[in-house]
Amino acid sequence: MNDWAPIAKEYDPLKAGSIDGTDEEPHDRAIWRAMLARYVPNKGVTGDPHLTLFVARLNLQTTEEKLKEVFSRYGDIRKIRLVRDLVTGFSKGYAFIEYKEERALLKAHRDANRLVIDQHEIFVDFELERTLKGWIPRRLGGGFGGKKESGQLRFGGRDRPFRKPINLPNMKNDFYGEGSAEKRNWSREGTREWRTRDRDHDRSRDKRWPERERSWAWGESERDSREERSRGRERKDGDR
Repeated sequence: MNDWAPIAKEYDPLKAGSIDGTDEEPHDRAIWRAMLARYVPNKGVTGDPHLTLFVARLNLQTTEEKLKEVFSRYGDIRKIRLVRDLVTGFSKGYAFIEYKEERALLKAHRDANRLVIDQHEIFVDFELERTLKGWIPRRLGGGFGGKKESGQLRFGGRDRPFRKPINLPNMKNDFYGEGSAEKRNWSREGTREWRTRDRDHDRSRDKRWPERERSWAWGESERDSREERSRGRERKDGDR
């Protein structure tokens, strides 16, 4: 728990597939594919990875000129690389933007996330392919997830950070009766005491019922005798 952090410092597909980074068994095929993948970062990519932003969820119609217009407000840009399909030449919806200064990089990382460009809300994060050890891209089962909530959820990134694990071993042992013998005996004695109280309460209630019935019967008989006496008086008054 001391070295816990919401953002992953080293990529592990098994931890990335867990909401709090504590899973020990993979729960879907994508994690298996990422664990078995042998990915090597593209050596043909140039530039400083520590000054590069990853921009995703772009409109497929967004161009390099539009990206330069938007992201140049945060600082001087050295290079923009919009990833395109090798066959069709169409945009794949994500790009890499390299700044000249770290100050501009941090400002864009803070302010440009969830910015709307061409009717699309974009996602901005640091480049991870060359900076995060063990990185596996999403096409091989890795990554930190996407916009689709019903898809392969991944945690440890900016969009979905890890949730802090709940560590309550003592409460768990007490709850399931795995504590000391004294605690178990105390719980048994407590249950026996409550059962004895319940039985005594039921017995006293059963005893009170006949008394109540007798009191009700006595009240009815007294009421009947009173009515008869009043009727007799009325008859005598009528005879007079």
